[in-house]
Amino acid sequence: MTDRPAFDRRAFLAALGSAGLGSLAGCSALGGDSTETASTAAPTASVDADVARDLAARFAPTLYFDADETWFPTDPRSYASDRDGETVVDGFDAFDGYHATQEETGERAPEPTVFYNVVRYEDSSLTTVQYWFYSVFDQFTTNFHWHDWEVLHVFVDTADDEPVPQLYVASSHSRSVPNNEFLDPDPARPPRVLSELGSHSSALSLNDRADRFQRLPTGGTFADITNRAFDRIEDAAEIPIAYGLPRDEGARLPYVVPELDGAPVYEDERLPSVTRDSLVSEALTVRSFDALSSPPTDLPARSTGLVFGPEATGERDADADADIEYALVSAGEVEHITEFTGPQLSFEFAVPTFAEDAIASHLTTTSTPWSQSRYADPAADITDPTHRSALAERYDVVDEPSALNTLFVRVTEAVTDADAPDGEGVTTRESGVESVLLLESDPEAAPTFGGLGVLRDVPAGEHRLTVNGAGSAPHSETVQVGDAGPGSESATETESSSTDGDDGETLTTAGVGGEIPLVARESATKVEVDADGTDRDLTSLALEDDFAGRLYDAPLSGPDAVYVHRGGAYTVEVRDSDDEIGAFRVNPDPNASAAGDDSDSDSGSAPASIPSVRIDEPRTGKASLATFLADIAAETAAAVAAADERDGGDSDDSDDSGTSDDSSGTGTPDDSTGTATSDGQANAVRGLAQALESVAEAANRAAERAEAGERGRADESLDTVASRLERVAERLAEARGELPGSLSRATDRRLEQARRRSEQARAADAL
Repeated sequence: MTDRPAFDRRAFLAALGSAGLGSLAGCSALGGDSTETASTAAPTASVDADVARDLAARFAPTLYFDADETWFPTDPRSYASDRDGETVVDGFDAFDGYHATQEETGERAPEPTVFYNVVRYEDSSLTTVQYWFYSVFDQFTTNFHWHDWEVLHVFVDTADDEPVPQLYVASSHSRSVPNNEFLDPDPARPPRVLSELGSHSSALSLNDRADRFQRLPTGGTFADITNRAFDRIEDAAEIPIAYGLPRDEGARLPYVVPELDGAPVYEDERLPSVTRDSLVSEALTVRSFDALSSPPTDLPARSTGLVFGPEATGERDADADADIEYALVSAGEVEHITEFTGPQLSFEFAVPTFAEDAIASHLTTTSTPWSQSRYADPAADITDPTHRSALAERYDVVDEPSALNTLFVRVTEAVTDADAPDGEGVTTRESGVESVLLLESDPEAAPTFGGLGVLRDVPAGEHRLTVNGAGSAPHSETVQVGDAGPGSESATETESSSTDGDDGETLTTAGVGGEIPLVARESATKVEVDADGTDRDLTSLALEDDFAGRLYDAPLSGPDAVYVHRGGAYTVEVRDSDDEIGAFRVNPDPNASAAGDDSDSDSGSAPASIPSVRIDEPRTGKASLATFLADIAAETAAAVAAADERDGGDSDDSDDSGTSDDSSGTGTPDDSTGTATSDGQANAVRGLAQALESVAEAANRAAERAEAGERGRADESLDTVASRLERVAERLAEARGELPGSLSRATDRRLEQARRRSEQARAADAL
């Protein structure tokens, strides 16, 4: 262990009490890259330069970068210029100048520099050392921009002669993604920062494996973060909620090429020193999310590359593991820079709508650290409520967590279900590729980690949430986020599920039960629902598959669209403001190819367009539900009849109990019919098909009577439907052994759904 310089507490206290220290106003809100300033009950103040330097040297981190990293922490002053009497750093100057220096000097990391800022909370022993890392460019999956500032906060207690670290906070991708944090770290082990490729967001490493991130304790060691889990959500009950580090967690994360004025940024004539090789490796990059037919599976594994450590000084030896020593410089030396500039960069981000897939340009801005609230009040960047509560308990100057709205989703992948008939059922499984979440109200997108997506500090109200993934069709839905804090109202049945926690946080889950399944573009069909022109005020849209169950359920306002897997059989449900229901059967062609798609399915190219199914003017009430009953009964009858014709009444597929048919023709009597078993069971299959056809006939009659306004007669027909559905159940039990197991299971599910819709139809007031 490297010896640490002695810390002079008397000098520190003297520095705090010296004249001329300017107080800095902070912001008490959690998190934020805000330029707003606000007074708090606990202002912070600057610290004597020598004392600040000692503290900065004591806790200076070792930095571990990805092997493919190209933009390392450097000094922006090398690229500064005067503009109208102010000092600015232009994006073109920094980006091109950095790579020009690399080429001229042969150095991978020109001018390695880390800036520090030290502030103390007045009337308190709590002090924070901030380490700011500047890179000339940021390229990530969906968040790239000129310039990049990342920060590590080290909260220390200076009450004793030796400062004791209280909390490490390493910045994540955006203010909406929980930071990687560690409470009460070992004072003898300075922080280690693991930098994400391209984006430079920071994970922590405090275990014996210096260059690895460990989310959960294992093998007798502790985790590298102490962030809490969401105990109110089963899928996240034991998973610390923070972004982490994909390269150490086995996540596949494709990057996207930044564009400027519609062309790759490296083609811009103002960047002569920037080439394709200047960006993240092509092996890890896709041209755009929708350029692939399916999520990539061949992304190479990631590994650690260069290691940076603080330069050797009289106070501290150089880190023995470091490949490169960085200069530790006071942030005050760059505070004269007023702006970091550059035109907006963009990427394609599809948002499903009825008429088209709208493209949203991603907007992100970079402000100077010294204009941000967290520069003066580092506690504003504590994103874990339990950590903030712990510091608030120790120090009066830290406020308890504010009321907070957090949005949670688990992104999965929809695939065909092996237990379903071909083209008639899907299931969901864990996604092998990370996705990206974007709220229409927030310009910053957020990546998932291990398939989990968390957006924190979401304003109360209605939001449009979109989820994109490389090679997947996008998902978009309206999400209702309630007011945070005790006493807030829970969401209604058609809105996202919300719960209030003991800490005042309202946790909202999007999707269905928090799950959002994406579909590979090559397997997708777009279901369009045109709510305009209906005589009812439609308020919600839901979609369920026979085998996977409900896959989509969200508020509806005007035309909308949902992407589904072509291998499923779906029921689309709408609900109106009077709580009346309408249902519609959708069966995409599982063998349909995209229009204009002549590409080889193995080439990875995305289809030119995705097939669509359109529901115009969906209605609610008895007629709609009766028509649905007729459709699903006729569909199932046709499937049963086809199986009977194909197999001649015999099947070599077992039923749910694993019992196979007997096709040997032994002529064993069947008690119910008094004929040979094969004949009896064949008759049972035909009887099942006929029973289903009779349901369809009665349901069609109910729909006709409802359309004619004959409520009483429509209800009589619906009563007939209900009784005939019971006959279907009897026939299914008789025929089960002769049906293929997958068709038997599908018929079970459709019968259950038909019963439910029959009850809804009889209870409906609207015709």
